[in-house]
Amino acid sequence: MRRLKFLLRPGWLVLAVVVAGFAYLCFTVLAPWQLGKNTSTSTRNTLIEESVNADPVPIESVLPASGPIATNDEWRQVTATGTYLPEDEALVRLRSIEGDPAYEVLTPMRLTGGQVILVNRGYVRPVRGTVAPPIEPPPAGETTVTTRVRASEGTAPGKDPIVENGIPQVYSLNAGQVGAAVGLPLVDGWFQLAAGEPGVLTPIPLPQLDAGPYLSYGLQWLAFGIMAPLGLAYFVRAELRERRRGRERRVAEPAAPAEASTAAATREPETMSATEAKLADRYGTRR
Repeated sequence: MRRLKFLLRPGWLVLAVVVAGFAYLCFTVLAPWQLGKNTSTSTRNTLIEESVNADPVPIESVLPASGPIATNDEWRQVTATGTYLPEDEALVRLRSIEGDPAYEVLTPMRLTGGQVILVNRGYVRPVRGTVAPPIEPPPAGETTVTTRVRASEGTAPGKDPIVENGIPQVYSLNAGQVGAAVGLPLVDGWFQLAAGEPGVLTPIPLPQLDAGPYLSYGLQWLAFGIMAPLGLAYFVRAELRERRRGRERRVAEPAAPAEASTAAATREPETMSATEAKLADRYGTRR
């Protein structure tokens, strides 16, 4: 265990904390986030595919007695009969459709049964910067339309409805928030018109039916969460190996001077003998 005491140094402790925190985020936040998006996207695509091949059903079969639209009913095609309420129209601002800015037009419809739904009639492009253009009104009188059921979006804190040019505008398509802005008790959900339906403007296209990169991103975060501790283990092993080599070098260094002194002691008599031989040759041998 003494060999691992270096891991208690501040630098190694900080590195271990960073690696552990990163791995924890990978397994508990980042990977579940991407895998969850993959699941929700796959579920959405399945519902859209099923709705394309299914006949529309009466809207009364999906309207809840209270609370939001059921998740399994989203994207289902329904037929609704009622009267548009253009005087209570609202816009969704700061939307992007097919890569360009747009306003989505929301017009309430009072059904023959008395409930009020929020119909998304499509979108219009802004003019003169961010100003909404004049909007063609929906047909008057009782109208029957075929729509797709959609669930309310969440709202963003600090982005409350505003009124611009006399028209309420919101930042998210949330039936509760829109209902509060226009003063109507709306069903918790909204209904998207398709091309050719009475009152439709430019219809909003359906999402592309592909799963996207979320599954691969989720698997990548799982791989990163595994690789981070393995990388730390690699550096610890490399440090241990380097320390072992250092100890071996320190053990070997004292032996070198001893060998050198022994060799010098061995050579010294030979050197002296050679000197004495020269002196004897010149001056003769001392008696």
